[in-house]
Amino acid sequence: MTSFLGVPIDAAYHLVSGFTSFLTPALGAAMAAVAAIVLFTVAVRLILMPLSLRGLRGQTAATRLAPQLQALQKKYGKQPERLQREMTALYKREGTSMFAGLTPFLLQWPLLSVVYVLFRSAQIGGKPNTLLTRDLFGVPLGSHWLAGAGPASVHGLVFLGVFALLAGLCWLSVRLGKLMTPAQPLAADGTSAPGGALIRVLPYVTLVIAAFVPLAAGIYLIVSTGWALAERAFFWRTGRISVAPPSPPQLPAASGARRR
Repeated sequence: MTSFLGVPIDAAYHLVSGFTSFLTPALGAAMAAVAAIVLFTVAVRLILMPLSLRGLRGQTAATRLAPQLQALQKKYGKQPERLQREMTALYKREGTSMFAGLTPFLLQWPLLSVVYVLFRSAQIGGKPNTLLTRDLFGVPLGSHWLAGAGPASVHGLVFLGVFALLAGLCWLSVRLGKLMTPAQPLAADGTSAPGGALIRVLPYVTLVIAAFVPLAAGIYLIVSTGWALAERAFFWRTGRISVAPPSPPQLPAASGARRR
């Protein structure tokens, strides 16, 4: 991945280094790199806001159509071609597609990958990543949680603060997701729609990642996760994404059905 993204990573590195040098007289060497990481991450997320909005709208449409899609799968599960036609027709009627919520997020991946690799790579362009030699409260930005002196040390406490902030943001993300997602009707067997537990657990994967990356990448994860949370709340509160009640699992009448 690093070789594929080499040129944009080098460009991002020089940009963040420039931010750091500019901020050092005002903030000091210790905090300038952290502030540069925050500013650069926010700038990237601002650039990606239109794609985020499209992706969230696609996810909202998928949630709304989930009951109808489940009903189609139950009725035409043994007829793959017929199922595909009915699903395509449903998406067309609703003015969306099965990839509406996925494609915008895939388009964001290269740029977000550049930022992530920048803040976890010891070398950039064959030279040491000097950003990781800066520190936060005396803890180098290139250090890892498991390489510290223990949980009671300054090193451990700094990482504990990172984990606590990420855990809080993940919890808020799950809470916001529940508010934005209308209650889905139960299936015929009395069970809820599949995937609910996964949706509640998935945000916490970020917390697991933070335990194995340098402190600089952990700071990036905090800023990026917090921005994504604020962004979703803003789009929802301002009506840019609307959560309509879930559609009942209605099925189109068979083409050969008799009219009464």
